[in-house]
Amino acid sequence: MKIRIIKSVCAVVAVGLYSAYSIADDAVTHKNVAMAPACEGFGPQTPRDIDDAAGENQRKFSLAPSHKEMNLCNIHFHNNAEHKAKEFSVYAGDGEHGHGGGYRCNISQSLTKAELTPPEGEVCKGLKPGDTIEVHWVHSSCDVQPGEGLGSCLSANCANPDLRVETQVFTVVNDASALNFNDFSYDGNMAGGLHQAKSLPVNTGKPVAFLGSTTGPKYTEQQCSPLQVSWSVRPRCAKLDINSLGKWCESNVFKENHAHGVRKLVTNPKLLSKIH
Repeated sequence: MKIRIIKSVCAVVAVGLYSAYSIADDAVTHKNVAMAPACEGFGPQTPRDIDDAAGENQRKFSLAPSHKEMNLCNIHFHNNAEHKAKEFSVYAGDGEHGHGGGYRCNISQSLTKAELTPPEGEVCKGLKPGDTIEVHWVHSSCDVQPGEGLGSCLSANCANPDLRVETQVFTVVNDASALNFNDFSYDGNMAGGLHQAKSLPVNTGKPVAFLGSTTGPKYTEQQCSPLQVSWSVRPRCAKLDINSLGKWCESNVFKENHAHGVRKLVTNPKLLSKIH
């Protein structure tokens, strides 16, 4: 009976984790919620404007360890930036039915004709040069294998892990000299006995660390995520070769092949933690 209870709890958490980024959630719409009251009793929410350190949410939990001390469990990306910062602040709208919305990199407005040249064939189910994406490298304190969906971040023996998301916003360009996504992929890489990405982006500013939640279009300021996540969001955009990302979308252990929808920016200070 005890084992069944643990598995039941694990299943519930797994569903909550995965639903934040599942394909089904990409079809969620937020009509008729603008006038609804904000969530109450929930911990700090994400995404946010990382240049604004203010926050009044009183629910506290400890920051997760460094990603180097945790297992990489999932990599996925979103269409446009979910977060906002000085360098990714071009408003892309509220989004409809889980598509669009969020923010674009400022550099996306000054690309060359060559960088905007369409690649051969479809990339990641519709990604185009000049698009902005936000990539999430999700890490777990559980002893788990990287895999499909955020349910891979926990197990029957570890149903309440510490979670950390390392984040980088990119503008994708048709340029082989831009950053190569293969450098940031997994491919079975181990470091210190832990599953790790081969590397994470550097030279894009010191990551802004804060307490938050899972994201994705399922959640709003009226429908909050109950899960606790430590975030590290790099404040500057970088250019990424769209062809390298396209190859990753064709084959990866996470079975990711498209950009997920974004959650609308959280601005209510009662739903945000203070950035220290």
